[in-house]
Amino acid sequence: MISSDPEAVSASAYREAMAQLASAVHLVTTDGPGGRAGLTATSVCSVSDGPPTLLVCLNRNSSAYPAFLRNGVLCINTLTAAHEGLATDFAGRVPQAERFAGPDWGRLQTGAPVLAGALVAFDCRIVDRHEVGTHDVLICAVEALAEISGAESLLYAGRHYRVLPRTESKGD
Repeated sequence: MISSDPEAVSASAYREAMAQLASAVHLVTTDGPGGRAGLTATSVCSVSDGPPTLLVCLNRNSSAYPAFLRNGVLCINTLTAAHEGLATDFAGRVPQAERFAGPDWGRLQTGAPVLAGALVAFDCRIVDRHEVGTHDVLICAVEALAEISGAESLLYAGRHYRVLPRTESKGD
């Protein structure tokens, strides 16, 4: 069905359509006066490289949401194929207090938790926030990076985790 009437698109139809899209899987983490918290997210996007800026969308009903706002910092940890279980844990399978018990965590510039072995970690300061529907779009200035090479990226598509194998880039 093709429709241009926004009222004709139900929330369930929209969620079903979005489930068909493949997205990288991230653990978004924070720490500071509001406490340590984290969640799994696929709604992360580059905004600009000058200055380096990302956006992440967080549901205002999430138990972790107040900590992100109070702390004003976050780290977007992009997951590898080895982190599927961790992605499920941070998606709500385990309580907030137990989510950081597993792998090694470090810190970069902002103090937000950085997952050791993440494909890449974007250490950010929240510089703007926009309310849209049930979510906030957080605009985040990247203050530091950590990355590894050779790992396979974890994706989420069709309501299942998938792996995107790394390929060698071919020179000209």
